[in-house]
Amino acid sequence: MAKFKRILLKLSGESLMGNQGYGIDTERLNDYARQIKEVHEMGVQIGIVIGGGNIFRGLTGAGKGFDRVKGDQMGMCATVINSLALSSALGAAGVKNKVLTAIRMEPIGEFYTKWKAIEAMEAGNVCIFSAGTGSPYFTTDTGSSLRGIEIEADVMLKGTRVDGIYTADPEKDPAATKFNDISYDEVLSRGLKVMDLTATCMCKENNLPIYVFNMDVVGNLKKVMDGEDIGTLVHP
Repeated sequence: MAKFKRILLKLSGESLMGNQGYGIDTERLNDYARQIKEVHEMGVQIGIVIGGGNIFRGLTGAGKGFDRVKGDQMGMCATVINSLALSSALGAAGVKNKVLTAIRMEPIGEFYTKWKAIEAMEAGNVCIFSAGTGSPYFTTDTGSSLRGIEIEADVMLKGTRVDGIYTADPEKDPAATKFNDISYDEVLSRGLKVMDLTATCMCKENNLPIYVFNMDVVGNLKKVMDGEDIGTLVHP
């Protein structure tokens, strides 16, 4: 029995680069597809949001002279590219899926609504939510919070390249210690970079738990669904 019935899985665009410096590593992409298939076969309803940082990040672009709104729109398009890549990999693995976009771009994807997404998931499709919130000044973390709340997910699973939340960045500070669980308030008061402030506050206000784990280790997604304690839970 899976621990959660319906999940919102947030994937990092940067992680899709694998060992490359840019773009999409097909090996990493296929690893993700296999892990998602494994959990889908457990009967779990899955919604996915994937970032676009492996292609273009709006905030970085703004720092280099791009208009912020246009930069964020470019970032939204980057998430669509990643979503199509993941959709293709899932399709090749035999997993039914739909790409839903926050801005109209048929026939690339269907325009997102909550009810369309839930109907598709209940019919056995993995739903990939792309183009963020459809508005500038919001990150894909906030897009994940929004979609997770809208689809009434049991949890947001934030797949990263570290195995949870630490007192400091474990890649920079070897003395950093890991939390097994932590409250939203403590995340906010400590200024921990779990997600951006807006996303964390949205999850807090709507009681959506966040589970942070290392998605880059093959098999970890199923371990989370089996109830193994391999990451950090953020809760009220």
